[in-house]
Amino acid sequence: MPAAKISLARSAVIAALADAILILVFAAIGRDAHQRGEVVTGVFSTALPFLAGAAIAWVLTRAWRAPFKTWPAGVAVWIGTVAVGMLLRAATGQTVVLAFIIVALISLAILLLGYRAVIALVTRVRRRSHQP
Repeated sequence: MPAAKISLARSAVIAALADAILILVFAAIGRDAHQRGEVVTGVFSTALPFLAGAAIAWVLTRAWRAPFKTWPAGVAVWIGTVAVGMLLRAATGQTVVLAFIIVALISLAILLLGYRAVIALVTRVRRRSHQP
């Protein structure tokens, strides 16, 4: 397998893992803020609809082609995570209220777009520093 394909595959795996971990962080922070019990299983049950949303967004948008790009991959994963996550929560009888939707949109934007924006900034700075 050519080095470029290995590098892209590695980047996609890292980005997908980062997305999953950050969605779990979002769920953990939310559960902690509401002082809910069942720490480990509770975090996973809260995160599951959002993890499914992220996975669906990754597949539908083929985010693996440019996994660290804020646009379109990051935005697609962010919106897909929230949209599908909320739909799945509603379908399973979990709470979906406007305040939660807003908090999820803002929090997941910071988390899922934030690290991609930092990577873009670091990449840009490195490129500029290596130009003659």
